Amino acid sequence: MKKNKRLWLLVIPILVLLGFILKDSFNQKSIEDLPGGFKEVAFVRNEQNKGGIIRIYAVTVGDLLNADYSGCLDLMPVNDYGSTTTVYFFDRSAPYPTSLSIDTPHFDTTKYKAIQISKKYGKKK
Repeated sequence: MKKNKRLWLLVIPILVLLGFILKDSFNQKSIEDLPGGFKEVAFVRNEQNKGGIIRIYAVTVGDLLNADYSGCLDLMPVNDYGSTTTVYFFDRSAPYPTSLSIDTPHFDTTKYKAIQISKKYGKKK
């Protein structure tokens, strides 16, 4: 009887902890949850894994006036060691690129006009 009680005193906290971990992992905030109607439409990353990783995103915005651009940038990943993340924001009602290039300019600037460009830099260790 005592052994069974000790087992439950150990199992119940572990199950509760696992429940919180699962709930938290499935309820992570994404850019679609932010005000502004953000949607990622293109992404490119360099193949460098030993130095600065370069990530470039194209994101459309549905509501230009209420969009949380800095919040969207904060949710984008960035690594240490001189990595950069660049996000090009485009009006959803205007033409926008569906593919990007790692080389500058990252998209055809004669066809598409970004409404905002934001960059995020990783720490240099």
